Amino acid sequence: MKKCLLTIICLIAAISYSQAQLFPSVKFGVKGGLGFSSLKDNNKYFSSDTKTGFQLGLWGRIGVAGFHVQPEAYYASKKVGINPTGTDTDGQATFKSFDVPVLLGTRIGLGPVGFRIQAGPVFSFAQDGKINFDTSIADFNKYKKNSTGLIGGLGLDISKVTFDIRYEHGLSNLSQNSDVNSKIRMWTVGLGFNIL
Repeated sequence: MKKCLLTIICLIAAISYSQAQLFPSVKFGVKGGLGFSSLKDNNKYFSSDTKTGFQLGLWGRIGVAGFHVQPEAYYASKKVGINPTGTDTDGQATFKSFDVPVLLGTRIGLGPVGFRIQAGPVFSFAQDGKINFDTSIADFNKYKKNSTGLIGGLGLDISKVTFDIRYEHGLSNLSQNSDVNSKIRMWTVGLGFNIL
């Protein structure tokens, strides 16, 4: 009798697990975070000093068969250090953008606790096509309104709360001057909440 009961329980658990893997799950939430960014441009204007900015936005996740797609949309304020060659002037510049990452990943865990690995492209759209500088330095180059990059990292889900740590590496040269190699690099730490 005990063996029969144990077999039935194992069969029900296996069916429940297979159904959970075959049918898609959908989640939606809000997130905020801090970004630690730097921008190097052949030592012309920007220094490699890391500055702190922020992110605020929304995320969604569609999962099936152990894998998921997680699109996000958030407002980002990325700050970078300024130290023009041949001057003693230090300061910072702020890139304000609307960022859209599309992450592919997998989640490992049971029930409300899960560990995530994610990576994918990120598309950035400048808020106004301008950069705000906290110091008056002439002859800054113009910068592109759109850019792309790669983003990847680790995440942890505990019930409805999500934690993320990610690295973003810019693929696009932000400067319109082809002689200047301006690609942003950024670490982010995020905290989110699952609404649905």
